[in-house]
Amino acid sequence: MNFKFLYVLFLALISQCVLSQEGIPVYSDYLSDNLYLVHPSMAGASNANKIRLTARKQWFDVSNAPNLQTLNVNFRLGEKSGMGAIMYRDENGRFSQTGFYLTYAYHLLFSRDRTDLNMLSFGLSAGFIQSNLDIRGLDDPVDPDPVILDRVQKDGYYNVDFGMSYHFLEWYAHFTVKNILPTTRDIFDNNTPIQESDNQRRYLFSLGYLLSLNESWSLEPSILYQATDETQESTIDANLKVYREFGFGTLWGGLSYRRSFDGAEFSQDGTTVESQRLQYFTPFLGVNYKKWLVGYTYSYQSNSVVLDNGGFHQITLGYDFGKRKERWNCKCPAVNSKN
Repeated sequence: MNFKFLYVLFLALISQCVLSQEGIPVYSDYLSDNLYLVHPSMAGASNANKIRLTARKQWFDVSNAPNLQTLNVNFRLGEKSGMGAIMYRDENGRFSQTGFYLTYAYHLLFSRDRTDLNMLSFGLSAGFIQSNLDIRGLDDPVDPDPVILDRVQKDGYYNVDFGMSYHFLEWYAHFTVKNILPTTRDIFDNNTPIQESDNQRRYLFSLGYLLSLNESWSLEPSILYQATDETQESTIDANLKVYREFGFGTLWGGLSYRRSFDGAEFSQDGTTVESQRLQYFTPFLGVNYKKWLVGYTYSYQSNSVVLDNGGFHQITLGYDFGKRKERWNCKCPAVNSKN
C-alpha cells in the first residue's frame, strides 16, 4: 500500500470538504428564530435581545461524524445600532474549526412611527477562525515516509461577512455575502501538490412572508438560496412554517426541503454512470414559552447513495431579554418578541 498516495488523496478530499463549508455551515438554524446566525444584518433587529445555543450531530452510528455547536447573542444598542457575537465549534472527521465573530448592524427606519414596520438593515461581521487538520496516524509505522508528518496542522485567519435585510410589515428579505476577503490557509502546506483557492465567498438570499389565517394560526412560506463562488455549487431551500398561538406562548413547526442544482456522478456496478442531486427533508418543531425558546430539527438525506441512513439531529435553546416597550403593528415574529 502506498501510504504517501493515500495521504495526498486524503488531503485532497478533506480540502474539498472544508472548502465547501468554510465558516459556519448553513443548515436550517434560521427556521428556529436564529436568523442572526446566518445574516449579520439581523443583529439587534428585534424588539428583544436574544441568546441562542445550538447543538447538531450527524449519523450517530458513524465514527467522527460531523457535529456543530454554536452560541450567539445579539442586542439593540441605542435607537439604530445593533451588536452581536458568535462562537462556534465545527468538527468533521479529522478536520475541525473554532471561530468567533463580532457584528455591528445599523437599522434605518422608514416608518411613520415606531409601531409601523418598514426597516432596512445593514450588518458587518468580523471573524477569527482557527482550523485544525489531524494527520496523525496516517503514515506507515513500519516504513515511515518523511513527507508525512505525524502532527496536527493548524492555521488561524480572519474574514468578514456583510449582509442586508429589509422588513416591511409581514414581508422580509435578506442578502448576505460570507467570507468576503481572499484567504489562503496554510493548513495543507505539507509539501503536497494540493493548492487551495483563496476564494471562500458564499452568497445567500432569502425571502419570506407571514400569512395570518386568524388570531391563532399563521403560515410562513419562505425560500433560501445559497451559492459558493469558487465551486459554482448552489442549493435552494423551500420552507413552510406554521404558528399556533396559545395563552402561554407560541407553538411552531414545519417542513423544509433543500435541493442542490448540481448533480454528482457515481456508479454502483462499475459500468453504468448515474447522477444524483443532494436533497434533504427537514421537519422541525419548537415552542416559545414566555422568554424561552426550545426547538428540535431533524434532517433526512433522501438520495439513493448515502454514507449512512441515520439522520441529522439539532437542538436549539433560546432566551429573550431586555425587551423594549414597542411592538411592531404586524405579525412578524423575527423582529416582534411576544413576551
